[in-house]
Amino acid sequence: MAKIQMTTPLVEMDGDEMTRVLWQVIKDELLLPFVDLKTEYYDLGLEKREETKDQITVDSAKAALKYGVAVKCATITPNAARVKEYNLSEMWKSPNGTIRSIMDGTVFRAPILVKGIEPYVKNWTKPITIARHAYGDVYKGVEIKCFSKGTAKLVFTAEDGTVSEETIMEFTEPEGGVIQGMHNRCNSIRSFARSCMNYALDTKQDLWFATKDTISKKYDHTFKDIFAEVYETEYKERFEAAGITYFYTLIDDIVARVIRSEGGYIWACKNYDGDVMSDMLATAFGSLAMMTSVLVNPDGKYEYEAAHGTVQRHYYQHLEGKETSTNSVATIFAWTGALNKRGELDNLPELQKFAKALEKATIDTIEDGYMTKDLALITTMPKEQVHKVNSVEFIKQIRSRLEKLL
Repeated sequence: MAKIQMTTPLVEMDGDEMTRVLWQVIKDELLLPFVDLKTEYYDLGLEKREETKDQITVDSAKAALKYGVAVKCATITPNAARVKEYNLSEMWKSPNGTIRSIMDGTVFRAPILVKGIEPYVKNWTKPITIARHAYGDVYKGVEIKCFSKGTAKLVFTAEDGTVSEETIMEFTEPEGGVIQGMHNRCNSIRSFARSCMNYALDTKQDLWFATKDTISKKYDHTFKDIFAEVYETEYKERFEAAGITYFYTLIDDIVARVIRSEGGYIWACKNYDGDVMSDMLATAFGSLAMMTSVLVNPDGKYEYEAAHGTVQRHYYQHLEGKETSTNSVATIFAWTGALNKRGELDNLPELQKFAKALEKATIDTIEDGYMTKDLALITTMPKEQVHKVNSVEFIKQIRSRLEKLL
């Protein structure tokens, strides 16, 4: 059959370790035989980030804004051990954090539901989508080790020279302590609110939002106030017409409500809350490798990614020539999400049809009992129906079903 044509390139952001290996297998087995794939390629592997002093990450984010749709492989965020392992000149920042800051987007993550992989919370019968504000807070924090006696202050100097000052702590003990300053921008919070509310309207789901405004009476309260303002002035009538609701409460209350709920809504979270809660939801729904993740900026630019790490342990096994059984579903769905959105924006129904067929082939493979080790360990299928396959065999099983669907 003739390959499906594309008109505008995707921005392709390659990554690290085992996910990088599978990235190429996915392209070779599931994409290139069927699609005349057009991409603008950026290698975000740690070696290339070191070589370019991380400029390539900035360039890839700008390309995503230019072309409107990007797809990203998982990447290493180096710690001290990684700096030594890769002989880095410095501890480069998280590529995801850099890209999210430049795109000023909101990350939406939702579980991929498959028969035989049941949520640990038994009353969750519908997916819960986490909307994570992808700017600021601790991820843009400034920290100081102040291991002596002294005074820590928070100071803001306005453009007109006016100074606002608060004492954080009077350290009276010789060992002192640590301090941290973090920020957010009203424009970014407003963009976050609009992205969440637009997504709620698009998917016809209720929107929940929570902070700890009773304790953080200025920082968190600003989030609460801006969300309320945006909802009342721009979205209330549209939500009511769509039959959906916006609901605000405290973060501890909303966690309790989430556990008791059946799912089926968007849970908007500040940056740190979203980082933690998305992993909790992914695990509770079955697997971190069974989550879709898309960064959406308020101007309608999209970056699709796998919502997990680079699978370091499997990569070392792969380098030793050992067989691995690595779940590639989230990476496959990053590609299908990007291809579907590219098809939607460029009016290419055949490309959208292909993306949906690949998603169905992936789910059918698991529901037919062919799964990687992580899923085989948690499936509720009878053992005699489960076929644990290795990393490449899993992708080849998907290809055989995809060919039949096409």
